[in-house]
Amino acid sequence: MNTNPVADLHVHTTASDGVLTVEQLPEAARRANVAWLAVTDHDTIHPELSAPVTRREGVGIIRGIELRVDAGDQRLDLLGYGVEPTAELQAELERLQADRQQRGRRIIQAVESHLGVELPLEPRPGIGRPHIARAIADSEAPYDVDRAFAELIGNDGPCYVPRAVTPLDRGIELLGEACPVVSLAHPFRYPDPEAALDVAAQLEGIEYDYPYPRDVPTDSLDEICVSADLLRTGGSDAHGETVGQTGVGSKDFERFRRQLQPAVS
Repeated sequence: MNTNPVADLHVHTTASDGVLTVEQLPEAARRANVAWLAVTDHDTIHPELSAPVTRREGVGIIRGIELRVDAGDQRLDLLGYGVEPTAELQAELERLQADRQQRGRRIIQAVESHLGVELPLEPRPGIGRPHIARAIADSEAPYDVDRAFAELIGNDGPCYVPRAVTPLDRGIELLGEACPVVSLAHPFRYPDPEAALDVAAQLEGIEYDYPYPRDVPTDSLDEICVSADLLRTGGSDAHGETVGQTGVGSKDFERFRRQLQPAVS
């Protein structure tokens, strides 16, 4: 994990399930001493970012997206950077957001029925399980956010409802047409990391730097990056107010930045 990054390329905002607004990003970046942030909200392109790359109060902001895809035996997350949305991508994102709202409503109803409480939350565009977990923690139910995930709305929980995500090949196609860089997010978080890494050969990069536990063998990514000529991206996957916990150093960022051309001058 790179603890002295120049760029955090995996940040969530209030457009999905983060807490930072776009207006708060420059100050968050300054606190973390990083010069660049990539906004990678789930299944959506932040509506307040008007171009693939902008600058706010001296901080570079890259317009990105995190898209969940169905690889058959597991679901993966793809990070697209410098996105210029096509009509096809926009249509798929609209479908995904409608599904998110429907799914959110079903999970809320399941939790309320299971616990006998009323959650202070209405389904909205961008809703995700973190919103619901926080609402559970704010309710009269005896759960904090972590326990809500572990015992109620996690993948094996009694109130879990799956999403209708984009097929892998279609996701790669859509992001490949819209983004100069597409990277495999956090490969060691999946049930089958080896199968996930096989997908990376179809992309431009791998999320090399990520806040993994210390025992995760990230050094094994070096050979893959070299053999497949992949960019090494990285980020903190920030959902709270703190960014820059990890990210890419100057050498990897400059290579990444060149790939984003002409989005970055």
